[in-house]
Amino acid sequence: MGDWWKQWLINLGRSQSLLLETLDIILVLALTYMILVVISERRTLWMVRGFIILMLASALSGRLQLQLLNFVLEKLVIGCAVAMAVALQSEFRRFLEQLGRGEFRLLFQPSNLVIPKSDNVIDEIVDAVKELSKNRIGALLIIETTGPIDERDFSVPGVKLNAEVSKELIQTIFQPKTLLHDGATLVRGSRIVSSGIILPLSGRTASRQLGTRHRAAMGITERVENCICVVVSEETGSISLAERGTLNRPLTVTKLKESLDARLSPTVDREAVAPGLFSLGRQIRGKALFMVSRLLGLPSTASRDKK
Repeated sequence: MGDWWKQWLINLGRSQSLLLETLDIILVLALTYMILVVISERRTLWMVRGFIILMLASALSGRLQLQLLNFVLEKLVIGCAVAMAVALQSEFRRFLEQLGRGEFRLLFQPSNLVIPKSDNVIDEIVDAVKELSKNRIGALLIIETTGPIDERDFSVPGVKLNAEVSKELIQTIFQPKTLLHDGATLVRGSRIVSSGIILPLSGRTASRQLGTRHRAAMGITERVENCICVVVSEETGSISLAERGTLNRPLTVTKLKESLDARLSPTVDREAVAPGLFSLGRQIRGKALFMVSRLLGLPSTASRDKK
């Protein structure tokens, strides 16, 4: 009886150890998936993969008790983590904000890509900016690129319009005597969502030639990655384009159109790198069943279907 009880405790300890290891792997996979959802761009996928490989190599060297290699890899992982936090600061900021708000479901949902702007919408924006620049009328346009902007990122949300984009409407909004001309105007797809939006200003040290509109454009693109801002200076009429907190100025009308076409066309490399959670589950289940069938020597689903 004593031997049986001792053996049962040993088996229980092994089962708990296996369960904890499985839970550890699942949590790491879940965290990796959340990071991919937050980044949501294929161009940064290779950097994330390299970081994951470094972490796996560090864990493996620790298991094999390769102390010097483990020491070097641990320092590399820490350095890469800091570098990624700097390079992807807006994504990590969004991740921490969603985590702090308790929006756990959003962490597993890839953001839906906005339908690319048609050439007609881009032409309407460019024509309006051309006239505003010619008449030295200040303007600030926020154009969404890969997903809707959370209005909580604005200091003041502004007035809802929900109107079709047209050069006449854009020029009317920014006329000096209108009530909405001082704020920013948000463009989503082919519609003007709202106007009179007050944006947070950038904390960076900027040139004295830059006014409030330019600092606001830099501020919102620092906080939110999925947008660009078009700015028309009231003093000089110069055109600027803000993206990721960086201001590209001055631009000609032709250069502005080329920049908008490059960022808003369907061929821009902004594919989601993380599939939907349910489709991911189906893929993992299918691969797991395939591996089990191969190990047990069972015919696969595809071969059964052929028969």
